[in-house]
Amino acid sequence: MTAVHIDPLDQARSERAALIKLCLYALDRARSNGVVERLAEGLDGIGVALLRPDGQPFDPARHEAGGTAPTDDPALDGIIAETEVLGFADRDQVLRAPIVTVYQLRSGTSGTS
Repeated sequence: MTAVHIDPLDQARSERAALIKLCLYALDRARSNGVVERLAEGLDGIGVALLRPDGQPFDPARHEAGGTAPTDDPALDGIIAETEVLGFADRDQVLRAPIVTVYQLRSGTSGTS
């Protein structure tokens, strides 16, 4: 039987990805704010950022719409009202897009006064 050589760098990358996945799973289910903060700090320390785009313009290429919130303010139309489910990015690679609620101008509301 021939031994298979595994590159240590490839193995480390694979193990890092598995640990990140496990941390995201735990973060999604954590009930304690302290646990959430500690997991978020640990992930941030290795380059994994939480994506909470509240107040930013909605971009379907970067965000997933979970719902809408009515607004009478035309300036808020298309702006993210809140993040329903956190997203995550490992440096520049999005691991999971955030699911967001987007302000939508009420029908009948005009952009002019």
